[in-house]
Amino acid sequence: MKRFTSAAGAPALCLVLAAGCATQQTTTVATVDLSRIQANWPKFINYSNQLASDTEAINRSSSTPQQKERNLAALRSRFVTMQNEVTDDVRVAAQRVANDRHFKLVVTRQFTGYGGVDITADVEKILNISEKTAGS
Repeated sequence: MKRFTSAAGAPALCLVLAAGCATQQTTTVATVDLSRIQANWPKFINYSNQLASDTEAINRSSSTPQQKERNLAALRSRFVTMQNEVTDDVRVAAQRVANDRHFKLVVTRQFTGYGGVDITADVEKILNISEKTAGS
């Protein structure tokens, strides 16, 4: 089954957080690899698969074009709700790690040229992404 992906998905999960003060850290910037989280997080994968399945069902239905458009509009609304939920989950987990480890800033790895401490594994622990699931 094809997974539902969107160009809006990565930027929507894109996060920049202010966190606690730095103590004896060589850097105050951390990174999170959103691609890895999206690829391995069952909650995200399930939402993506469900949205893809529902989109396919609407498009294949024998409904009128107007009804299909209404159904797709409702599905887009559901997509935004789900996207906000997973974004908030990642943001809260990243902020928790940043506070615990005294980082001032967390940015996505996808938009970082170099530097920063990768805290993806710590965020995955908070999100209950198991080692078995996280195959990277």
